[in-house]
Amino acid sequence: MHSDNSKTIGGISRDRIAQLRETEGAVFRKARPKSQAKVGNGLPGFFGGVPMHWMNDWPTPFPILVDSARGATITDIDGNKLDDFCLGDTGSMFGHSPPPVARAIRRQAGRGLTYMLPSEDALAIGPLLQQRFGLRFWQIATTATDANRFALRVARAITGREKILVFNGCYHGSVDETMVRLIDGKPINRPGLAGEFRDLTRTAKVIEFNDVAALEAALKARDVACVIAEPVLTNSCMVLADAGYHEALRKLTREAGTLLLIDETHTISTGPGGYTRKYGLEPDLFVLGKPIAGGVPASVWGMSEEVASRYADYNRTKEPGYSGMGTTLSANPLQFAAMRATLEEVMTQENYDRMDHLARRLDAGLTGVIDRYRLPWHVSRVGARVEFICAPGPLRNGAEAEGAHAPELEAAIHVALVNRGVLIAPFHNMMLISPATSGAQVNRLITAFGSVAAKLAA
Repeated sequence: MHSDNSKTIGGISRDRIAQLRETEGAVFRKARPKSQAKVGNGLPGFFGGVPMHWMNDWPTPFPILVDSARGATITDIDGNKLDDFCLGDTGSMFGHSPPPVARAIRRQAGRGLTYMLPSEDALAIGPLLQQRFGLRFWQIATTATDANRFALRVARAITGREKILVFNGCYHGSVDETMVRLIDGKPINRPGLAGEFRDLTRTAKVIEFNDVAALEAALKARDVACVIAEPVLTNSCMVLADAGYHEALRKLTREAGTLLLIDETHTISTGPGGYTRKYGLEPDLFVLGKPIAGGVPASVWGMSEEVASRYADYNRTKEPGYSGMGTTLSANPLQFAAMRATLEEVMTQENYDRMDHLARRLDAGLTGVIDRYRLPWHVSRVGARVEFICAPGPLRNGAEAEGAHAPELEAAIHVALVNRGVLIAPFHNMMLISPATSGAQVNRLITAFGSVAAKLAA
């Protein structure tokens, strides 16, 4: 864990980190005079100077103003090209504007963008989702947050239970009940929530990932409607599942009459059917957002045949009225067109094989750099998703992941990598390999990482 009072972070002195951040910040500004003139004081008209508040969370001195993105390369308005390993933090996991998706968007653009009715593409998508992910019945939403909310509503409806169970350090979009954490073993609202006056722990239980005993104890009262889980904790420092943990999770949820929701929004990096298909998970409910439509906002959520049957029974007996699920722009024909192109032509086994091959090369290259400079860091990977973590590993739960997070050090590294032509995810050290990523880009990332590590370890 990184102490606020420590003179080092991740084995590197605070003074050296601050010096690197300062010198690299100056290099960044010098390379972007047009961007600094236009966005250095914020984008006009936007609260906080950005269209979405988290754009200010990038560690660069000001946000990069993008001119264009193609494949796995971003070009800013100053003409700087960046090898993009952030890829919209998974939204563009298959590259920017994959040609099949771009063609589908152009075709649909002249035929109407939304009309609250299905298009012919919808006829293909249902069977594609069944074949790909194994669940029988599907619905379309616009974000994974929406999909998770709707799936949890179904879980509560058919079980008659109010509580859900989440894992410390999880991320499932902005679903309210998942915004809880364990601090010194005590469940609390996640620190920093804006305008949240409710005690979210009243309806949500939170335990550590990989802790089978805690899982068994949390389910014992048989009051949990659903466990919502990423197969791998991903939105912090990455935490992989222990051998046998997912088998225990499935067994214990079934014994307790609790449904299991697997959120694959990030772990779809594992393979064409996600972590679920590759490792034989058997969820009752399944959610996938971000890259499912090649960058067009869309998500899907699926139900097993049993869940769908129970939900149909529930609908026959509940009082009439609005279900509380659904947004007007969900399941629009633009989503259908982009999703069909993504499922049929982009999320192919051939593309995943290429992504996995280059991710293995990246994993080995980053690990080699860490070993060369004897840094107390490690690398974690799930399919095409790779992360270097500025702490020893492997990590086993959310508390360890939180303790391994080193914001000052990570920010300095991120800016230094940008100055060497490489962009990684801003909130942690995540890197994605897309079908468009080249071996040369992976090599440049490893070289850039080595250059930054040498400066820090000198």
